[in-house]
Amino acid sequence: MTITAITPAKKKLSLVYIDGEFAMKLDTQVLEENCIKPGSELDDERLHELVKESEYRRAKEKALWLISGRDYSRKTLAEKLVRECSQETAVQVCDRMEELGLLNDENYARRLAHDLLMLKKLSKRGAMYKLMEKGIDRELAEEILDEFEVDPVEQIAELIERKYSGKLDDEKSRRRTIAALQRLGYSWSDIKAAIEEYE
Repeated sequence: MTITAITPAKKKLSLVYIDGEFAMKLDTQVLEENCIKPGSELDDERLHELVKESEYRRAKEKALWLISGRDYSRKTLAEKLVRECSQETAVQVCDRMEELGLLNDENYARRLAHDLLMLKKLSKRGAMYKLMEKGIDRELAEEILDEFEVDPVEQIAELIERKYSGKLDDEKSRRRTIAALQRLGYSWSDIKAAIEEYE
């Protein structure tokens, strides 16, 4: 196979033409580093290597861009990457991000648990569900949540004060408030105790 033309495209990609026909888009830097230019001869194996290298570089850049914006668990980052690359490449990129210290499920889980418990006032059960939803292993989630000492009745009382203080007067509003608190993972007994304490 002969590379007959390479033309620049958007997002640091180049259009590669093989034997006179458009074949694929590859990362421009990968082509430059491998000295691929019009007239280069490639066999299937070499072309496959270039495709994989290009995909890896693109996925790595995407991962770095995503991580620069906010924290990710390994699972959620891999899910984002798989939209644009193979599962194998996503795993390799996540491994690399972990090696660089940019991806750490334990640190991510600790920060998320803090936000869920202290800011959003979720119950530990509600926080456990959210952590596992984000791909955090159950054992690690339990371990992290055990580090936080929270009194569920106090948490509920703060929520009532902040969001539901005027919604305990009539029966319909009261039921809605109780349902909302249960959706946050609180047990009926803790909700009842908090409402009694509040009133």
